[in-house]
This record gives sequence, C-alpha cells and structure tokens, in this order.
Amino acid sequence: MKAEAGDAAHDTVESAVRAQLSKAFGGVRGIIEAAVPTAAFTLAWISTEELKLSLIVSVSLSVLLLLARVLQRSTPQFVINSLIGIAIGAFFASRTGDAKDYFLPGILWNGAYAVAMLLSVVARWPVVGFLIGSVTGDPTGWRKDPGVVRLCSRLTWLLMIPCVVRVAVQLPVYLFGGDEAVAALGVTKIAMGWPLQIAALTAMIWVLGRGRTPINPVAPV
Repeated sequence: MKAEAGDAAHDTVESAVRAQLSKAFGGVRGIIEAAVPTAAFTLAWISTEELKLSLIVSVSLSVLLLLARVLQRSTPQFVINSLIGIAIGAFFASRTGDAKDYFLPGILWNGAYAVAMLLSVVARWPVVGFLIGSVTGDPTGWRKDPGVVRLCSRLTWLLMIPCVVRVAVQLPVYLFGGDEAVAALGVTKIAMGWPLQIAALTAMIWVLGRGRTPINPVAPV
C-alpha cells in the first residue's frame, strides 16, 4: 500500500478509519442542520395542510442555514447535502401534489445505499475500504491484506444497518400510512436519522478500538 506523509499520524487501519469517520459527521451543529428543515416541513404541514407553504418554509430554512455557514466562513458541506435532499424532496412533492412524496427520495436513497453497500461486501470491495485509500493515497492498496478487507467488511455492515432499518420502517408508512403518513414520516425520519447514524458510528468505533491492523502491511511472499 502506497505510503503518504499523513500516514505518520495513522500507523494502523483503525486509527485511519476513525479519523475519516470523524470528518464524515458534522457534530451537534450538523445534526441540528439536518433535522430542522424536515421538522419545519412536518410541523407546517400538520398546522396548515398547505403543501406549498410547507415546502417554502423547509427550503427557506435550509437556505438560511447555508447563508449562516457562508457568513461564518465555516464548511457548508453538511448544509449543502441537506439542502440538496430537501430540494429533491420538494420537487417530488410539488410534482405529485402529495405531501408524503417529500420523504420518498430519502427512502429511495437509503434503499439504494444499502444495496450498494451489500454488493460491495459481497464483491469484497467494501465501501469503508476507500476511507483507508483516501488516507494512504492508494485507493485500492488496502485490498492486498485480507485482514483489512475483513475489517472493512464488518464496518460496512454496521454502516448499512441504519439504511436498512429506515427503509423497513418508513416504506410501509409511506405506502400504507394514509392521512397520518406525513406526520409519521416526519417523526420517523428525524428519529431514525442522526440517532441511528450515531449508534452505527459508536458500534464502528467500538470495533475499531479492539484491533491494531498495520496500515502498511507487509505483502505476502
């Protein structure tokens, strides 16, 4: 595996993945920024049952959060990700006129992400492995060590579980929730968003804390 200057700070696979995972989450502020637009849409819909107004409130809050990031010169990555998701949901709902379609892109995204991660594990190219590649500068070198592949497969399973749970809970609500679907989807999306992601992250950190796999393994003779 190709070595880079940054490897000095990460002498094990576990430390490298922990470092990359910490960058992938926006902390408390990121959690709030992800939840506020969805909560605003849900509350506006419950209060008014006006789809257009609810969409305007949700998108406007996302834009305000983005402007706050820009003015403070802090990374807008997490707000932009949220805004893109909100915009796609708003497009779906506005096209169909059904407020519950605001949540459909998120359900489809989680389903697609879960399938992609499952296929990556089956093919022995687990997606978490590319976190290691981003640290070492060698995108595929980690595959030379079966131990690293096994570790990344376990971590990918843990990363996949929240996506599977969200689809398993939210899809039936979307399909059969009736008049209460919007409120139920809003609540479940918030409750099963960052809380589940943090639970998965905690489990991943626990797994990472148990091992010390060299980041530059000696190639087998």
